[in-house]
Amino acid sequence: MNPQVKSKQRVADYGEVFTSEKIVNDMLDLVKQETERIDSRFLEPACGTGNFLIEILRRKLNVVEKNYRRSQLEFERYLVLAVSSIYGIDILEDNVLECRKRLFELADARYTALFGAKTKDACRAAMRYILSRNIVHGDALSLQTVGEHPQPIVFSEWSLVNGSLLKRRDFAFHEMVQQASMRELPLFSDLGEEVFIPEPVKEYPPVHFLEIGEE
Repeated sequence: MNPQVKSKQRVADYGEVFTSEKIVNDMLDLVKQETERIDSRFLEPACGTGNFLIEILRRKLNVVEKNYRRSQLEFERYLVLAVSSIYGIDILEDNVLECRKRLFELADARYTALFGAKTKDACRAAMRYILSRNIVHGDALSLQTVGEHPQPIVFSEWSLVNGSLLKRRDFAFHEMVQQASMRELPLFSDLGEEVFIPEPVKEYPPVHFLEIGEE
């Protein structure tokens, strides 16, 4: 079976072809420095089952493990931050569910390997909740969710503040894309030029990162 194709029908209907691991790594090596920044955000608008996102998360987790493995709390904090920096959209629900599952299982395996019986269900709940919001069943062309009642896609931005507090701000994806395009400005830059800064549609009070899953 071709690992890059689930079925000929899906290729015909959706143009679905998965990227091979070698090509994924070759492409990510072009932005290697960004893939190793724990808080650098990545969005894959046709994420499939997560071939790009899983490798980005793997690289981030290598940095988290190297820098914070001696402190469980520090590791948990940056583990959650790494997971929160990964975003994806896919038009097929089975892909979305598999992508969330793969990302969670990779993060949880690293966590469990280091801390075993001392691991916390609250940390796992936080990662699951964040992935449920960050990996969206939607159409990146219409900028809406897929289902009986499509809605504009909304992404949550997660930022650590004051140590262990996690700040959430929600942004309408269509406004980010359309406004940035109209102004011909990037959404972010490390080069010092002018950027487009979107306005959030909703802000939430900071909560401890281990409590985010209680939502």
